[in-house]
Amino acid sequence: MKLGIVGLPNVGKSTLFNAITQAGAESANYPFCTIEPNIGIVDVPDERLDKLADMYHPKKVTHAYIEFVDIAGLVKGASKGEGLGNKFLSHIREVDAVVHVVRCFEDDNITHVDGSIDPLRDIETINLELIFSDAEIIDRRIDRTKKMMKGDKSLAKELALLERVKAALEDGIPARSLEYDEDEAAIMKEIALISMKPVIYAANVAEDDFSKGIENNEYVNKVKEFAAKENSQVMPVSARIEEEIAMLDGDEKAMFLEELGMAESGLDRLIKASYTLLGLISYLTAGEPEVRAWTITKGTKAPQAAGKIHTDFERGFIRAEVVHYNDLMACGSMAAAKEKGLVRSEGKEYVMQDGDIVLFRFNV
Repeated sequence: MKLGIVGLPNVGKSTLFNAITQAGAESANYPFCTIEPNIGIVDVPDERLDKLADMYHPKKVTHAYIEFVDIAGLVKGASKGEGLGNKFLSHIREVDAVVHVVRCFEDDNITHVDGSIDPLRDIETINLELIFSDAEIIDRRIDRTKKMMKGDKSLAKELALLERVKAALEDGIPARSLEYDEDEAAIMKEIALISMKPVIYAANVAEDDFSKGIENNEYVNKVKEFAAKENSQVMPVSARIEEEIAMLDGDEKAMFLEELGMAESGLDRLIKASYTLLGLISYLTAGEPEVRAWTITKGTKAPQAAGKIHTDFERGFIRAEVVHYNDLMACGSMAAAKEKGLVRSEGKEYVMQDGDIVLFRFNV
């Protein structure tokens, strides 16, 4: 999974990126500090892997991972090339979902490109640039479809879809806000518009906002109201706190979070929100060589899940031997789970569940 972190310059984007990936991207108080996108790989925290490692003592433990891409601050006119905008927009097209960092804190020492703090104005600036960029792509696709229609009338439905999306974009409405049937969704996936990508608004707040209560931050409340209208998620986060958390180890981190009244770090919350947003789950494989988590889309059937490990597993799929993580932990061992009949043999139509521990049988 690849998440693109976007926002105006100086909203805390690179600070947040550094904190959650510990990648050391440059973070300075001037626009376009980030020119090339910084990339960081982060393991998906999963305590189930730790428990399985205690049981199997594997040589290797491999977590699922997320790739974060820190994309340079966009400005008004980015879709027309302002601030090297076109280059940055191309980076956003490659991600699965967008983390839009919005400044929700006052600080006279950190300049704002528009001179004042207004999260809704900032969101509109970024959204409009993404929409303008998409509108150009839709226009080109409409021209192409019209030319192709001269010899293929079956493209009429596609043209009607493109015209509908164009009208929405011209009204400042992101493509993800529209409803699509199955055929239309397939076409939209192929076009890969930026404004189709799901969004999490990361409301970047001051450190003391967590102790005062996030609900008292009027900026965050405005972002929540806006996000609710387009069915997007909002996650309040303090980039500065995440920066401090990143420097602590397990026990110190737990104590620090407890002092702040936070159950988990912003990174952990962001990963969970991303999985929910993209409809992802993890199944597990366990043995002496390796304990590992594999990320799949909710609704994936056993053969396709097996293909995540190796294409031969999918091609020669025979069956999946499945026990749920909770059942294995309750029994204490695979042998005990088998005795109780909790290890099942599942065929090609089995839909994988989050927390399934699987051994795939195949023959090529």
